[in-house]
Amino acid sequence: MNLPNKLTILRVILVPVFVILMLAPLSWGRWAALAVFIIASLTDTADGYIARKYNLVTDFGKFMDPLADKLLVCAAMICLITTGQLPAWIVIVIISREFIISGFRLIAAEKGIVIAASWWGKIKTVVQMVMICALLINAGAAWFKALEQILIYAALVLTVVSLVDYIIKNKSVLEGEM
Repeated sequence: MNLPNKLTILRVILVPVFVILMLAPLSWGRWAALAVFIIASLTDTADGYIARKYNLVTDFGKFMDPLADKLLVCAAMICLITTGQLPAWIVIVIISREFIISGFRLIAAEKGIVIAASWWGKIKTVVQMVMICALLINAGAAWFKALEQILIYAALVLTVVSLVDYIIKNKSVLEGEM
């Protein structure tokens, strides 16, 4: 198993660690959860960079890397619903998009087609991760609360835009499926 795949597995392992720290009744748990989330997010950048630079792209990585991202981001957003910082309907829209894209990828894979992440999808993921970090910091200043709201709605808009982009660019994958 190569280094990028090990980093992806590490990200998956960090998801329950994040959730435990986030939900545990510890005074320092939220800060530890933030640190774990940042480390896990950085492994996403590192594994992709290393895989491309050293030609270590594998089918495992193509499948597990986006799944690991979804697990991390979705787990964090669900935890943030419990704190009252993130509306459930926004999380439902974001998670629904992930299921739709995963379905597209499964259909494409059956046809021997790999649907790579688009720039819209990558930007969406970065904005979601920054939003989650901001919400975890949870600074009380009015300007920071405004920034949190901007990030929440930017993540929502980018989620919808990236979904539409995937559907338009890959509608041929569904041809003959309806």
